[in-house]
Amino acid sequence: MKLHILGICGTFMGGIAALARELGHQVEGSDSNVYPPMSTQLEELGIALKSGYAPENIDPGTDLVIVGNALSRGNPAVEALLDKRLRYISGPQWLGEQLLGSRQVFAVAGTHGKTTTTSLLAWLLECANLQPGFLIGGVPGNFPTSAALGGLAVRENRAARSPFVLEADEYDTAFFDKRSKFVHYRPSVAILNNLEFDHADIFPDVAAIQRQFHHLLRIVPGNGRVIVNAEDERLAEVLAMGCWSPVETFGIERGDWRARLLQADGSEFEVRHGEALLGTVRWPLLGRHNVMNALAALAAANVAGADLTALLPAFADFRSVKRRMERVAEEAGVVVYDDFAHHPTAIATTLAGLRASVGGKRIVVALEPRSNSMRLGVHADQLAPSLIDADRVVFLQRPELPWDAGRVVTAMNGRATATASVDALLDAMQAEVRAGDQVVFMSNGGFESAPRRFVEVLRLRGNA
Repeated sequence: MKLHILGICGTFMGGIAALARELGHQVEGSDSNVYPPMSTQLEELGIALKSGYAPENIDPGTDLVIVGNALSRGNPAVEALLDKRLRYISGPQWLGEQLLGSRQVFAVAGTHGKTTTTSLLAWLLECANLQPGFLIGGVPGNFPTSAALGGLAVRENRAARSPFVLEADEYDTAFFDKRSKFVHYRPSVAILNNLEFDHADIFPDVAAIQRQFHHLLRIVPGNGRVIVNAEDERLAEVLAMGCWSPVETFGIERGDWRARLLQADGSEFEVRHGEALLGTVRWPLLGRHNVMNALAALAAANVAGADLTALLPAFADFRSVKRRMERVAEEAGVVVYDDFAHHPTAIATTLAGLRASVGGKRIVVALEPRSNSMRLGVHADQLAPSLIDADRVVFLQRPELPWDAGRVVTAMNGRATATASVDALLDAMQAEVRAGDQVVFMSNGGFESAPRRFVEVLRLRGNA
């Protein structure tokens, strides 16, 4: 079958393209901005990419158009497929119908940690020789692609027993399907990492998000499993709405799966299941939030049948997804990180983990409010408190930002400043940063390649 994917360079839709190609379909696609790293991955897979949403980019011989949720009515490609009565489907529905029906599906849901937990669980199952399929919403450090069918399913025709791990996003499915994506996945195991208010462009309040999470619980079978953060009160409220599957909980010294921090930065911790001590994890990730992600992944790996005691050493070789506190470089005595910050809680937990690791060294943050909720100003009052572990902050207030970042700058009592462009931000960072600093660029957008541009600034400064 010949497929055309609209929005193909998004991490989820790019994963769909990779899976469809592996299934033997002829795949091409288009996007408003054909950009790496996804464009590079797709080109290496032999998938043709077209820039823009011109109607003629959809080949007349296309059998099915898979539509990404970033597209809406008024988009030229959308209008063309409707006018021409072309067959179309959403990415989540295609995935659910074509691939997931016969698999043991592990769906990782939550406001934070989905990508890291999905990548980690896939890695653990791979190390346990279960050869999982996966779809990761980012570029993983331990796999060559962000999505794969899984070895058992491909080579031994054992799809019914083969695990498939994917992010289960509560965001809406497509312009024609306003249900959350995750209702299409029919998981055997649902991981609920946490729940906070986000996606203010589609949800009016946190109760609306809780209802969507309960829709997910409704489709987990009775012989499946629900793995839940024991520390999250909003998730407890979701469970109280009704749950028909066995539940296991995880937390720091709380729940069925428990961790005790041996290092304050989360790089070493002890794991218990019930009263049994499983052992100690030592790994390169930082932060209490990542320890929680690890517990969730371990609980899910146990459901898959992995030998957890033998698996604990695999954590040392785990490499997180790109742009999750990715260490970009060290230049002129300055360490530069790139982080996919999308919410004040994610900012706070990430910086707390870094602070616990680096002690008294200065932490300098460059922050772009890029997620829909952040751009709308929904979390504005939470931003200054979330940056408590930063010594200095340079805030990007683009002219189109509909709220005044000055309120955040003022609330930080002289520790912050705002700039109107990335160029001005880089100038401000160059003037601020000195040897020994830890510099974190935080944005869930491209940030105009600011982290890597800043590394080059430092390199030139060091060579001057």
